[in-house]
Amino acid sequence: MSLRLFDTATREQRDFVALRAGAVSMYVCGATVQGLPHIGHVRSGLNYDVLRRWLVHRGYDVTLVRNVTDIDDKILRKAAEAGRPWWEWAATHERAFSAAYDALGCLPPSIEPRATGHVPQMIELMERLIDAGHAYAAGGDVYFAVRSFPEYGALSRQKVDDVAQGEGEQGGKRDPLDFTLWKAAKPGEPSWETPWGRGRPGWHLECSAMATAYLGPEFDIHGGGLDLVFPHHENEQAQSHAAGDGFARYWLHNAWVTMGGEKMSKSLGNTLSIDALLHRVRGVELRYYLIGPHYRSAIEYSDAALSEAVAAYRRIESFVHRVRERVGEPGVDAEVPAEFAAAMDDDLGTPGALAVIHRAVRDGNAALDSGDRAAAAALASSVRAMTGVLGVDPLDPRWLGGDRADDAAVGALGTLVGELLAQRQQARAERDFTTADQIRDRLLAAGISVEDNPDGPTWSLKDV
Repeated sequence: MSLRLFDTATREQRDFVALRAGAVSMYVCGATVQGLPHIGHVRSGLNYDVLRRWLVHRGYDVTLVRNVTDIDDKILRKAAEAGRPWWEWAATHERAFSAAYDALGCLPPSIEPRATGHVPQMIELMERLIDAGHAYAAGGDVYFAVRSFPEYGALSRQKVDDVAQGEGEQGGKRDPLDFTLWKAAKPGEPSWETPWGRGRPGWHLECSAMATAYLGPEFDIHGGGLDLVFPHHENEQAQSHAAGDGFARYWLHNAWVTMGGEKMSKSLGNTLSIDALLHRVRGVELRYYLIGPHYRSAIEYSDAALSEAVAAYRRIESFVHRVRERVGEPGVDAEVPAEFAAAMDDDLGTPGALAVIHRAVRDGNAALDSGDRAAAAALASSVRAMTGVLGVDPLDPRWLGGDRADDAAVGALGTLVGELLAQRQQARAERDFTTADQIRDRLLAAGISVEDNPDGPTWSLKDV
């Protein structure tokens, strides 16, 4: 079976055929480094990390470009509100994102370009668009002329007259539909010199410039969150095609992490930071939780769902360690079971792939309990191969580092606190508020604060 991926542009699964035999070029929209990362941010990085690992397993040489947007309105505003230089604010939060990706086992990208480092490429792209009649300068701003490009709306399937760029009123626009490629300098803001005066990049322009700078005018896969289909990716495709570039051959989009049915975002105040969650569960457990659902399915966050994922991962981990202790360290199979491969080839079907893993764990535990050491070892090797593709191999040195004791303690603490919170929830449901308050007080005395939310209680260490 060949790898099939759901292409947003065609709204159907397509056989994946690489532009160059044996090699895959991928561009993934990375972080806008305006604040600390939460699980909604890193889900995208994890999903495309799994895709990359699967492509490598299938024999491809993968080049992955994941950009950093280090200049935009929100970065400037938040840095100003905090009284800090914009570049320091951006660099601080870029490091936080890098630490989060690393803590959850993401392989480093082949290159991680910053928007501010690619102004010459952006100027060249704007010049090409202006020369082709698809862009114009006005008062130091540069705009893309949407109606000049009949293909506009093809990716998001929107009618041109129905779209809104969300940029507010801008006097230089010839048409409200047009979007900004370059913003004229404002007092106190960073700016770069261009043929049209000093200014700074528009969000959409930077990704087209960086993708083609490293992957060429046409490349295999462009990935990002579902919220980027419009206007960001629509505008990327439009400006790139209008300039004559083939650009992305497959468009992939992962769904959101939600709370209470709403997309997780800082503006809604319903975020869960990576740092806070890593004080409750281990990095490998949080990774398992976030890659378990299909990448195109929304994850409705709850403490209960996270606890279930942690318990499921520990069953895998426990089996592999049992084999290691009783039989010897299992190797890693060169191949994965056919059912696992079929699930992964079916649009990166991680739920089906995990079902194959857990079936092997159950069979392996039964073999171990019956004394069939050879069968148990073989199944453990298969489990390691499959979990390795997903980045959650229990014996990967990343998850067996010097902090293993601390990680195990965090995991154990999460389990114990989760049980107490479940008891407290039961007491509250039975209107036994005395018992519920006693449990809360016990946790508080142990240095654990509890916050009740519409989605259920959450806890954190008071000194963190």
